[in-house]
Amino acid sequence: MGECFNQSTIGSAGIHPAYFQERIDMSDVLSSEDLDLIFREARTHSVWLDKPVEDALLEQVYDLAKMGPTSANMCPMRIILVKSREAKERLKPALDAGNVDKTMKAPVTAIIGMDIHFYEKLPKLFPRANAKSWFKDLPENVLEYIALRNSSLQGAYFMLAARALGLDCGPMSGFDNAKVDEAFFAGTTVKSNFLCNLGYGDASKLYPRSPRLSFEEACKLV
Repeated sequence: MGECFNQSTIGSAGIHPAYFQERIDMSDVLSSEDLDLIFREARTHSVWLDKPVEDALLEQVYDLAKMGPTSANMCPMRIILVKSREAKERLKPALDAGNVDKTMKAPVTAIIGMDIHFYEKLPKLFPRANAKSWFKDLPENVLEYIALRNSSLQGAYFMLAARALGLDCGPMSGFDNAKVDEAFFAGTTVKSNFLCNLGYGDASKLYPRSPRLSFEEACKLV
């Protein structure tokens, strides 16, 4: 049954008029093949083909990922895209032993960081309110917690965007955060969250997919 609205019903229902200025047809969904690419057939890769990742593609990945939601549009994620041999050598001492080979051979390693003073960008990112005042006087540990949560969201968006544009991902947390921060974020308010290798994975070297929890095991309808 179609919806019928006029100005009186809009006001009485508390629906903002902007809602009607550009309705989005939510009946369109990704194809099964698209969902395979991003979720069902996508894997965490550790072995990489000798194929470079173009800078323009990395920019496209970010331009997709940045559109995902964060609290008050704070966008705390900051990324260092490690490609050069010199930069990889700076990163190497911070890696756990099991992550060295896969990272040194990956075409790109994204250091997903978080700006603890994300509120400095809020006058630009959230101009309709004085959102900076909501955060600027909070303790540093609280700011870090907020930045961690939201940059983790953004890091996931980044991975999904990379997959959507044909890249494979190898996210990992086996590294010394303090060493990474000293090597790449010294003198800033940015701290590392996690690493994600990017490139074109060698599917022949994948292990069988590990199981996942079922809906009944992980979710509850109340």
